[in-house]
Amino acid sequence: MSNDPLVIFTPSGKRGHFAVGTPVLTAARQLGVDLDSVCGGRGICSKCQITPSYGEFPKHGVTVKEGALSDWNSVEQRYDDKRGLPKGRRLGCQAKVQGDIVIDVPAESQVHKQVVRKRVEARDITLNPSTKLFYVEVEQPDMHEPSGDLERLIKALRTDWGLPELEADLGLLKTLQPTLRKGEWKVTCAVHLGDDMFGPRIMHIWPGFYEGSVYGLAVDLGSTTIAGHLCDLATGEVVASSGIMNPQIRFGEDLMSRVSYSMMNAGGAEEMTQAVREGMNSLFVQIATEAGIDRSLIVDAVFVCNPVMHHLFLGIDPFELGQAPFALATSEALSLRAMELELNLHPAARVYILPCIAGHVGADAAAVALSEAPDKSDDLVLIVDVGTNAEILLGNKDKVLACSSPTGPAFEGAQISSGQRAAPGAIERVEIDPITKEPRFRVIGSDVWSDEDGFDEVIASTGITGICGSGIIEMVAEMRLAGIVDGPGLIGSPEQTGTSRCFLDGRTYSYMVWEDGERQITVTNRDIREIQMAKAALYSGARLLMDKFGVDKVDRVVLAGAFGAHISPKHAMVLGMIPDAPLDKVTSAGNAAGTGARIALLNTKARAEIEQTVRNIHKIETAIEPRFQEHFVNASNIPNAVEPFPILNSIVTLPDVTFNTGGGDKEGGRRRRRRS
Repeated sequence: MSNDPLVIFTPSGKRGHFAVGTPVLTAARQLGVDLDSVCGGRGICSKCQITPSYGEFPKHGVTVKEGALSDWNSVEQRYDDKRGLPKGRRLGCQAKVQGDIVIDVPAESQVHKQVVRKRVEARDITLNPSTKLFYVEVEQPDMHEPSGDLERLIKALRTDWGLPELEADLGLLKTLQPTLRKGEWKVTCAVHLGDDMFGPRIMHIWPGFYEGSVYGLAVDLGSTTIAGHLCDLATGEVVASSGIMNPQIRFGEDLMSRVSYSMMNAGGAEEMTQAVREGMNSLFVQIATEAGIDRSLIVDAVFVCNPVMHHLFLGIDPFELGQAPFALATSEALSLRAMELELNLHPAARVYILPCIAGHVGADAAAVALSEAPDKSDDLVLIVDVGTNAEILLGNKDKVLACSSPTGPAFEGAQISSGQRAAPGAIERVEIDPITKEPRFRVIGSDVWSDEDGFDEVIASTGITGICGSGIIEMVAEMRLAGIVDGPGLIGSPEQTGTSRCFLDGRTYSYMVWEDGERQITVTNRDIREIQMAKAALYSGARLLMDKFGVDKVDRVVLAGAFGAHISPKHAMVLGMIPDAPLDKVTSAGNAAGTGARIALLNTKARAEIEQTVRNIHKIETAIEPRFQEHFVNASNIPNAVEPFPILNSIVTLPDVTFNTGGGDKEGGRRRRRRS
């Protein structure tokens, strides 16, 4: 094993050992990390900005100490003086490796920007927002009937619009008198109509008749990505949507890694809270710029998130969520002021956070329940929100059960040898010929398959960079269908599979997907194992809920989540991710959590509805269920060691192959390139 320092890049997860004194930019290039640079490493362009992280990282097996990078130098200081570097940033061309280090590559430093796929879904939503606009004409002050300007404004709103007694913040009082006089006692008011926490309140006033609108944000705060949808509160229209990678990724890709970081580093929770709030504010700038509006017009926001994100966003240490009995600080819905969360919106903006279901089933699952309404379904529906942590709902009008399964980041391309998150150039669709074992694929940013004319021209700007989450699912499923991988998950030898694309790679075999002389994209047996563990966790959670419901099959399956929207139902079933079901009964709900957030934003009555629904959902804790481990072991096979999957077997034929011949794996051996 090398004694050179270990360098780990996030969000890609790529790692390698490098000699002391190696520039971070050089390490990134050698590992194929997506780190930009246009000035040749001279410290001029600033494209190669990186953020080093320090402390304990149990997930990566490293402790990053101060001094892990070379000291801040004159080139960085010169750039900082002229243009400014964000706090904590370094230039990758100037910072040199001195010890084990975890380095985050922010989105703006990536050549191929991450594709945050949490798109907005079309949905009819009853419009009943928390904040509405009211035009009034206010009585002018009269020395014979003395009263304050605010009191007369409130009287006008009550008289003309039947509004209750209203309050106002100090910020509004500061602008009230000049605004009334500028509008010649005619003004438009934005009024928050109140909720369980706050009474009705005047939030903003404009002189005269204001012809514009006010806006709200529906935000899905995920472990990996943060997506926001800006909605016109008067019409319900989504005027802009955008997303960023969650900056907390540098502290750990999965939730328990972040809990561990908090436990093992003094001030770690506060550090992660600050990171996610800063990321949130940068997202708001991005969305407001896209929509061409001022952020001060955003007066309401709804957030959905898993329990760990919930606590870290609120500034609560997630320590208790890292150990049984996984107690939440609160599971109730929260109504807060945006300024309490350091969010740069309207000074009086309100924030509503949906209730959590349990310690590992959060407000995001509640939003999915609001969007997909399993409690109103006549048939038995299984809803799987696929992500780093999968939330699973099973139910109908009789009852709804919920659980979570720690699938980890493998489905998003992390911990996969050629894996990456979704970005232009990543393989996302795959087919393998069952006879020749030759693959064909499509990459993000292209509609042309790799064996079609014009493919090279179409991908010239992006290249072929790796395999994203939906691509690795199709890849492993296609390898199983083609007889390259057996049921237990072992890749066969060239002799066993009939293709030289399978080559000896250490103790096991790997499959060559693509190579161009300089770079290879392969699937290793370790990659197969990572996918097996992730899909087994997901399936076991679903199967456990079916046990509790007393059923062996479900009527339909809904794949929720941005990632779920890109999964092929057939390949998911071949892999054994989801229970056996007719393919036409396996549908995608897209970003159902984001849709639920929009519903709660635009229809305040839905907030009370989901709060009641959550109280009626029965949570199953997989960690204490004895059958979970049994299901997990069975589900580790592709598709399953004991479940028959009759519907799947009526659609496809899975080769009956076994590659473990009892010690047939060769020891050692050098990596052998495929002969063309």
